[in-house]
Amino acid sequence: MNKTNWGIIATGSIAAKLAEAINSNENSVLYAVASRSENKAKGFAEKFGAIKHYGSYEQLAADENVDVVYIATPMAQHYENAKMCIEKGKNVLCEKTITLNCKQLDELIALAQKHNVFFMEAMWMKFIPAFRQAKEWVASGRIGDIKLVRADLSSFCPYNPDNPYDRFYTNSLGGGSLLDLGVYPLTFACDFLGYKPKEAVTNAYIGKSNVDYDASLLLRYENGKFADSHIGFDFLKDNSACIIGDKGRIVFGNWFFCTCSVKLYDELGNLVAEPLITHDCNGYEYEVREVERCLDENKKQSDINPLWQTRAVLEIMDNCRKQWNLKFDGE
Repeated sequence: MNKTNWGIIATGSIAAKLAEAINSNENSVLYAVASRSENKAKGFAEKFGAIKHYGSYEQLAADENVDVVYIATPMAQHYENAKMCIEKGKNVLCEKTITLNCKQLDELIALAQKHNVFFMEAMWMKFIPAFRQAKEWVASGRIGDIKLVRADLSSFCPYNPDNPYDRFYTNSLGGGSLLDLGVYPLTFACDFLGYKPKEAVTNAYIGKSNVDYDASLLLRYENGKFADSHIGFDFLKDNSACIIGDKGRIVFGNWFFCTCSVKLYDELGNLVAEPLITHDCNGYEYEVREVERCLDENKKQSDINPLWQTRAVLEIMDNCRKQWNLKFDGE
């Protein structure tokens, strides 16, 4: 496999996690980082050993030595950042939620096809070993026919009216629990039950800053199957998940989207498998490897996380916001 030169746009906590993962991989090179503040870019580059740093995103996108760009800006900026990189001929891994709506994503997909570049949402959950183990158990019939998927994701990060630029609560930044948190349980449910539910039913608390602070999500499928979850910023739950079939169930540990704990139970509730699973680095290394595998095989999409699945989840979220009558600034 060839060495891959990575560029990172933005220098926040998620960008730092991916930088650690890149540095842990033998075939990965943290080549460049960009921030709108050159001092921040320089500090990030020094901390994580990036070869180059830039004081603008445009400079990084123009660097011919960058093979793939990881976009870690706030969600409202994903569309413009990805568009710029794709138009420069760059392969792109974009943080979730990939865009604010399906209209934006459709434009980027068409643009990626036009420029013949790789494009993927950074849904790292799909690549971690615990998730892959659960997929194997389901595929081999260990829990039979799936009837119910439950996955909650909430975090206590209260609204601070004195901070008008908190990305969680700022409408103009694409804030709200649905795009920040809901993308995980929705993707989780769809990957086990299907990406075309019969119906999505939802309720939300829309707070003072005009974003959803908390929400409940229910997906209904044919033959009585369904998925449900609660998401929100007002309190912390254990954030576990389970997949229940007619012959058993699979239970994910706390923070299901990145857990190392996954257990298999039979139809009588007996624990039958609890594999010892650890991450090689911090969990982000697996999506890095997937991007590099796809590039090495000249693939423009991931087989595990294809764009049609990303779009299907985004369509559900579009539908949820329509039910709430919630729009982002500029939509």
